Amino acid sequence: LKQVFNKDKTFRPKRKFEPGTQRFELHKRAQASLNSGVDLKAAVQLPSGEDQNDWVAVHVVDFFNRINLIYGTICEFCTERTCPVMSGGPKYEYRWQDDIKYKKPTALPAPQYMNLLMDWIEVQINNEDIFPTRVGKCREVLK
Repeated sequence: LKQVFNKDKTFRPKRKFEPGTQRFELHKRAQASLNSGVDLKAAVQLPSGEDQNDWVAVHVVDFFNRINLIYGTICEFCTERTCPVMSGGPKYEYRWQDDIKYKKPTALPAPQYMNLLMDWIEVQINNEDIFPTRVGKCREVLK
């Protein structure tokens, strides 16, 4: 398990919501509805009186955390030798472009691609201009 939780790997600790904040309460409500076995459409429906952008942000961060955990369990089996290409089956190859280091779409081994992708997502989620953490700030940013 040491390899799974190695900071140099793609796995990152869960991004948590500050207890006592509106996002924390929305997260608890989302978790309760998803764990209750109700139909998925009802589980993701915007709670009455809540801001849609805050609700979506909570789910984006939760999705990132879940994907991170899943990838953390398989990353030791997908090495540059065993996964030399980031692909979605035989018909699709994913290439990385970030307009900084990789100016053009570049073929990379799957682990390297995933590290870059997870780093990029983490930067987006931590960007207060995109995912503000202050209550009600999402409304201002997206207007």
